[in-house]
Amino acid sequence: MTAIAVLGSTNMDLVAYVAKAPRLGETVTGREFRTVPGGKGANQAVAAARLGAEVVMIGAVGADEFGVRLRSALATAGVETAALRTVEGASGTAHITVDDEGGNSIVVIPGANARVTGLEAGDESRIGAADSLLLQLELPLSVVLAGATAARAHGVRTILTPAPARPLPAELLAATDLLVPNEHEAAALTGLTRPQQAAEALLGEVPEVVITLGAAGSLYAARGREPVTVPAPRVRAVDTTAAGDTFVGALAVALGEDRPMPEALRWASAAAALSVQRPGAQDSMPARAEADAFAASGAAS
Repeated sequence: MTAIAVLGSTNMDLVAYVAKAPRLGETVTGREFRTVPGGKGANQAVAAARLGAEVVMIGAVGADEFGVRLRSALATAGVETAALRTVEGASGTAHITVDDEGGNSIVVIPGANARVTGLEAGDESRIGAADSLLLQLELPLSVVLAGATAARAHGVRTILTPAPARPLPAELLAATDLLVPNEHEAAALTGLTRPQQAAEALLGEVPEVVITLGAAGSLYAARGREPVTVPAPRVRAVDTTAAGDTFVGALAVALGEDRPMPEALRWASAAAALSVQRPGAQDSMPARAEADAFAASGAAS
């Protein structure tokens, strides 16, 4: 069993389902509203735990009803929550509109996540005990950098999802082993719209890059190697909200099990494809047996 530490956000997702998302100034009638646990950090933690990893979550929730539910959801999924702090004030929230094509638009309000500015007692040892550390950018950059620095000091693989996209300090990139942007984030980081060109540019900063391409699959590039594109399974998307986080959590599990990168990418794509066929964030994430069966069926090839 691979061990994964996640330093990241926890949010309650407030999700409105509509036929078509409203334009600026427009009001539309939705068909359903749900509150579901989310946040990029928590999503990746749950995905990895359901897929067979031993996972510890480092972050914070607020002293409110959402905080209780967020902690409970992580624990139910098998994620260790001893390092998930409870702070005064509101938990983070994400306000999400999902249309009939499975597309989404999201407004994130950090809440308690903004209070996680540095590592606390025991956090470095938790990171040091892991095989991989998963990072995103929904926490302050100061703690993301502290986590990456701690992982580098202990020889732990650091996997960074640069979302929401923003300029990244050189120190953070220098401590990152694998960068996993989507194609829009890769373009924002490099100014290059073609994924292969963006990947080549990013290899000047980090040793390995995986750019996720939605329904087109993923592109892997590493220094001194030829790029590899892995197609995604063809499925009908219902809700893509947590697809990227499912992919990253699954990829971390596969790499922790020493799978070759192409095989790891195919398995991660299978897990993500299962998630987009269901509504919600963490609720949509597959169990290990489901991902294994789907990948083995040939549907994920």
